[in-house]
Amino acid sequence: MAAILTNDKENEDKSMQSQAKKIRILVTKLGLDGHDRGALVICRALRDAGMEVIYSGLFCTPEQVVKMAIEEDVNVIAMSLLNGAHLTLFPKVSRLLKEKNVDDILLVGGGVIPESDKDELEKFGVTGNFGPGTSLDVIIEHITKNVKK
Repeated sequence: MAAILTNDKENEDKSMQSQAKKIRILVTKLGLDGHDRGALVICRALRDAGMEVIYSGLFCTPEQVVKMAIEEDVNVIAMSLLNGAHLTLFPKVSRLLKEKNVDDILLVGGGVIPESDKDELEKFGVTGNFGPGTSLDVIIEHITKNVKK
């Protein structure tokens, strides 16, 4: 009987550890971009990969995103834009996080982002910058390898 109790306790401990290690990710649609089908697909893929996903909904400001990220204690902010405002809104999220002394959240960009803009976004700490057609596995691997622990 004691072995069963010990085993149950060990399983409970392992379960609690795996829950504690779950990556918490905020997926957000910034600005006036109302196209969320891709973001919703990403949400489901991240959830299926074992991450805890929080979806902000549409039309968020950078200030709202940063507030949500801090309140939800996320490890990652995944930002999606299809309207061309990525060079304005993604860096603003990065700057607001810095102003609040938050440096442990991985920033990931996605959407219609020209190759020529990717280096500029990287300067602000926005990683990935995935375009249409990127494999979900590539995005998940990027997040799991780069999340700040």
